[in-house]
Amino acid sequence: MTTRTDPAATAVAVVEMARKECFAEIEGLFAPPLRAAVSAEMLRVAWGMETGKHGAVTAVGEPASEPAEAGRVRVSVPVSCERGGLTVVMSVDDAGRLNGLRFAPAAPVSWTPPPYAAPETFEESTVTLGSAPLAVSGTLSLPRGQGPWPGVVVLGGGGPFDRDGTSGPNKPLKDLAWGLASRGVAVLRFDKVTYAHPGEVADTPNFTMADEYVPYAVAAVRTLRHEPAVDPARIFVLGHSMGGKVAPRVAAAEPSVAGLVLLAGDAQPMQEAAVRVIRHLAALNPGPAADAAVEAMTRQAAVVAGPDLSPSTPAETLPFGLSAAYWLDLRGYHPVSTAAELDKPMLVLQGGRDYQVTVADDLSRWRAGLAHRRDVTMRVYDADDHLFFPGSGPSTPAEYETPQHVDPAVVADIAGWLTPPA
Repeated sequence: MTTRTDPAATAVAVVEMARKECFAEIEGLFAPPLRAAVSAEMLRVAWGMETGKHGAVTAVGEPASEPAEAGRVRVSVPVSCERGGLTVVMSVDDAGRLNGLRFAPAAPVSWTPPPYAAPETFEESTVTLGSAPLAVSGTLSLPRGQGPWPGVVVLGGGGPFDRDGTSGPNKPLKDLAWGLASRGVAVLRFDKVTYAHPGEVADTPNFTMADEYVPYAVAAVRTLRHEPAVDPARIFVLGHSMGGKVAPRVAAAEPSVAGLVLLAGDAQPMQEAAVRVIRHLAALNPGPAADAAVEAMTRQAAVVAGPDLSPSTPAETLPFGLSAAYWLDLRGYHPVSTAAELDKPMLVLQGGRDYQVTVADDLSRWRAGLAHRRDVTMRVYDADDHLFFPGSGPSTPAEYETPQHVDPAVVADIAGWLTPPA
């Protein structure tokens, strides 16, 4: 018989653990999908950044609970600090395990449509992709009128993201969907299987990036092909971050894909990028904890790159707790060369202020590998960060806490590339 726990009490206990810097104990409460994305070292760095910004914790407020997906409970715990505060948001299941954990602004802000969206010009409906027990839900944004409209399948970044790419108060993938649908493009976005079914994914042996994306993306393309108002010859795949990395793989699996739009698509080997990013974060909040996090990530990345990586390598010795099967699949996949072999046009976009996927480490690889292609367009938005939010100065994770929208120039450029003048 399973003992049910009090999600609110669990969430408050997690905040108290963070306050005492007991990050290994918090990691012990992670459900497998969260453990695959976040380590105790990463949590220590992130918490240190919050307390560095707001000061020491002075009080922990009353938690607020609400139902979430898959029977879990979303608990928001307000935390007061010497110079402001924050909200710790957690997704807790019946067993008291954490399926999600993030730091949000002290006063939650609801998403509002970007100025470039015109909701009256399109309508939305729900679709289902994949098959039970791992089917996922998605949203089709379809322009009003007869069409035929070009179609776009949106692939989110690495991690258990919902169809909107929700990050704090922001929903960048929803920004893109609504912006493009307002300009005569049918857009299909969907929850990632790691978001919709974290427990089932954790129990799936040898789960890989291909399993995470390709079947659902192919199903989405075929769903758009059967939509009467969509032109079946003009269905594109738009991928952000890891979604951009995997997009060429989707097009190789589904020949009907007309072309690719890659937004901050990472091309540097992911274990190398992980070390680079953790060093960047550690530099924002230097100290022993940050040094330990860098050392741990460097050690784990070396295992991925080393000759002894095998299906039996324990996940706890690898970055983000991802399985050896996941890393072996990543290590054997080369997004730039896969894209170069496709006879399809591509639009490659990059934020100049992005520290996660960078001009120097990632776009340079796309440029080198696709330099011979006349049907590839590349653009850099100097003021934009990883989510294509415009700003100034060095980019930090704290930027994502401020309500904002995807750069209107990015939306306009994508729409213009998808629907060129006759």
